[in-house]
Amino acid sequence: MRLLLTSSLCLLAVAQSKLTWDNTKFLIVFGDSYTTTGFNISAGVNSTDPGFVSSNGPNWVQNMRDTFNVAGTKVFNLAFGGATIDSKLVTPFEPTVLSVVDQVAQFKSILSSKPPGAQWNSSDTLFAIWIGINDVGNAFSFTNTTQPAFNKILMARLTTQLDELYDLGARSFLFLTVPPVNRAPLFLVQGHATTSLLASDIANYNLQLAETVKTFEASHKNSETTVFDTQPIFNTLLDEAKIFGFTNTTGFCEAYQNGTPALSTQVPPCAPVSTYFWLNSLHPLFTVHSALAHAITTVLSSV
Repeated sequence: MRLLLTSSLCLLAVAQSKLTWDNTKFLIVFGDSYTTTGFNISAGVNSTDPGFVSSNGPNWVQNMRDTFNVAGTKVFNLAFGGATIDSKLVTPFEPTVLSVVDQVAQFKSILSSKPPGAQWNSSDTLFAIWIGINDVGNAFSFTNTTQPAFNKILMARLTTQLDELYDLGARSFLFLTVPPVNRAPLFLVQGHATTSLLASDIANYNLQLAETVKTFEASHKNSETTVFDTQPIFNTLLDEAKIFGFTNTTGFCEAYQNGTPALSTQVPPCAPVSTYFWLNSLHPLFTVHSALAHAITTVLSSV
């Protein structure tokens, strides 16, 4: 397993993977609103990507596909806004939300057979999973269990999905940790007790994720895993906001929260939308996603 830790925006890999970004032909992605582009695999492997994102501009997947694509990598983005690992464990905001369990089922029914336009194989395909933001955000205040105990249940369920993907031919995996959403406006307004509790839960979730991935790789022959830690990038951008051009890191402009017609839109008295860290109460802007995608692809390109 590669556990990727960051110092400022520089990343170091402690081990190497045979599949690098330079030879990744297919990227298959699972996740939530931080990841989705509104792509509907049920409409066919070559259906259009509506580009629905929570970042008011290209998100990390779109940046990897468009800006930092060096190998002609084709992306199948199965992520769904509001997703949790399993809706039966953490209820999403709407019953129509597709959890990671549902997304893996979609992969199995549509992509696992490698239809025309999606003729991936084990040696050239990266499976990326960024999940947990809604799991911890919706469950950190549960009182009928402890945070570590519930995170263990979540990891056990995630492992069943990794087993499923492995059995279908997946060998190379990328995992993103839960970022410091305790610093998002949604939770900041709830006070220190809330943000402190959430930060503790996120830390435990991320620790268990790393341990789960390590165990998975050790027990699955020829699997290659990377855990990318999103925390340092988010925290560096937030802590050094002025250096990176952010004028607001603790709130958002209500005029922008549902999106703007342009990346540089300004509605007085707010500053331009591109200078905010948060588009709304929970989602960071495209500028954050761009830095994240650059870091990820840099690490995946290491040899």
